[in-house]
Amino acid sequence: MFNDIGALELLTLVVLAVLVFGPEKLPKVIQDVTRTIRKIREFSDSAKEDIRSELGPQFKDFEFEDLNPKTFVRKQLMDGDDELGLKEIRESFDLRKEMAEVTDAVNGRESVASAGAAAGAAAASTKAVADPVATPDLLKKPAQPAKDERPPFDADAT
Repeated sequence: MFNDIGALELLTLVVLAVLVFGPEKLPKVIQDVTRTIRKIREFSDSAKEDIRSELGPQFKDFEFEDLNPKTFVRKQLMDGDDELGLKEIRESFDLRKEMAEVTDAVNGRESVASAGAAAGAAAASTKAVADPVATPDLLKKPAQPAKDERPPFDADAT
């Protein structure tokens, strides 16, 4: 909880506490604060146990930390059994490689990965002539439409 408090901040808090409460009352205040924190923890633990007992035996593995959406998503997607194949998707998606390829394409350089892909694309281009449903080359600029031809309208984009 207090991992980011440094020595200077801690010393400042101690000096401030001595100035506010005085050296005579400070031990009593510290005892009262620790007693209150202990009671709050006990109350919280007993409330958690009451909820677990009311939920029944099928929820014996229930953790209240799982109610945090960040923890829930991490547990379900990252740590859970991989019945949806998400692990393969995560491993196949390499953002650094994708960004490097885009940067190389913008700068006009040919990356190592795209050099191998270019050889495969050359072989695929002969097949693309026969296959009318070939994937378009996204790096090429599209052909300019004729003067009387209107550009396509996307209602969702406006």
